[in-house]
Amino acid sequence: MASTSLLFFFISFQLLSSISQATVPASDTFTYVNEGEFGEYVVEYDAYYRALPAFNSPFQLCFYNTTPDSFTLALRMGTIRSESIMQFVWEANRGNPVRENATLTLGADGNLVLADADGRIAWQTDTAGKGVVGFQILPNGNMVLHNRKGNFIWQSFDSPTDTLLVGAYLRAGGPSRLVSRSSEASNVDGAYSLVLEPKGLTLYYKSPNSVRPMVYWTSTEWFTIDKGSLTNLTLTSLSYDDEGFIYYLRFIYFMTNPSSHSSQNMALSRYNNTLSYLRLGVDGNLRFLTYNPNAQGAAWEVIYTFFNRRSMEGECQLPERCGKFGLCEDSQCVACPMPNGLSGWSQGCESKKVTSCKSGEFGYYKIDGVDHFMIKYTRGEGPTKQSDCEAKCSKDCKCMGYFYHTDRSRCWIAYDLKTLTRVGNSTNLAFIKTPKK
Repeated sequence: MASTSLLFFFISFQLLSSISQATVPASDTFTYVNEGEFGEYVVEYDAYYRALPAFNSPFQLCFYNTTPDSFTLALRMGTIRSESIMQFVWEANRGNPVRENATLTLGADGNLVLADADGRIAWQTDTAGKGVVGFQILPNGNMVLHNRKGNFIWQSFDSPTDTLLVGAYLRAGGPSRLVSRSSEASNVDGAYSLVLEPKGLTLYYKSPNSVRPMVYWTSTEWFTIDKGSLTNLTLTSLSYDDEGFIYYLRFIYFMTNPSSHSSQNMALSRYNNTLSYLRLGVDGNLRFLTYNPNAQGAAWEVIYTFFNRRSMEGECQLPERCGKFGLCEDSQCVACPMPNGLSGWSQGCESKKVTSCKSGEFGYYKIDGVDHFMIKYTRGEGPTKQSDCEAKCSKDCKCMGYFYHTDRSRCWIAYDLKTLTRVGNSTNLAFIKTPKK
């Protein structure tokens, strides 16, 4: 027994010594400084950028900004010879920008560090002393730090932002979501998230008024998990025919309890769509895009838009399709529903603000035959009386209105109004809170 313990100790010591002694060769360490002239080609968000030497066509690391002296380290996709806009498909430090003269360093200890000009660490891989011997950008856009055996110690596929490249994944207990960008100009987390949950994918909308994120779509129309729980969902590419002229973009997903896997075809492309991605946009829409590296212009093609009048879901299901407030029908904003009736919709359409919670200083006006975007994929509360639903909203100062289905006696409290959808059922009612003065 003693000799066995001694052997185990010796092997463990040797293994730890091997890892601790593994270092990045001096020829493969680097420090890139955010300085110099900006690139001359057009990139996404109309940004200014500086390309770094780390490159594997069509992917390249760069610093970019949309506001002065506020830079993000990102991986762009596209080729210089193409006239198409280069897209940013991964970001290290969204919401935590660095300035001029910031540095990206891979040291001998194997840690990849983004530091601001004053030395503040904005982002790092936390891989010091873990056996890293090199850095690569793979042909599929996955950036990796690897050990002597080629195993990945860190990879960018483990930390997606708003984009899922072919080969990338969402998984339970790991990178479980995509989060939208706030706007074209503002590079902070936005209002929308795509989340891997035990029974499928779910899209959420969150605003400052929201008590919690609101569901506006689930993947039940894509696939249904009747037994077990989702553990992993990967975006893949598969040839549709033997000639290789048409390709599928496909989700492969794995379940546990019991263990199984399945797949769902999502979109078709006319050429090899290995260089493709799924993007959660600033508007909360999901789009599949693919890139043709042989095209001189128009290399990017949107091959599927999920919220589209010709797709499974119309645009009316998008929370901000009609801005702060508006009635949507057939993917179009058709009216501004005010206390005195429907008027023409415009970007200025907004419900009247209620500033008091005192009884008697506010009331409600009714809209027949409408639903809120959160209703389709949530059950609401009930069965309950309409009067109880109204009382709950009235007692909550943050409630902006409530929705009630009289045929089912179900209630939804709304902390944001945004887009209302015209429906054929006149028993679907909206009651919008409004000041009496």
